[in-house]
Amino acid sequence: MKTLSRITLGTLLAACCAATAFAQTAQGSCNPYAAKTRAEVKADLVQWRAAGYEPLDWINYPDNAQRAGRIVAQQRAATGSMGGCAQ
Repeated sequence: MKTLSRITLGTLLAACCAATAFAQTAQGSCNPYAAKTRAEVKADLVQWRAAGYEPLDWINYPDNAQRAGRIVAQQRAATGSMGGCAQ
């Protein structure tokens, strides 16, 4: 009986692991941790630079990056664009 319960438990555990491995969705633009394409990174940089971020301005670095980040976030919120994710 002990062997049967161990086999059953092992089978159940293997089935759960296999189900979770195949249940993962494809990484799309809605996943904030998904890798970005080169074009998406370039578009983000263009948008940040238009908002006032200058990558070579190391003297005012944290301030200008945070200010540009807020501006970009406000622009994206106003247009309803969350990185291309339709929510």
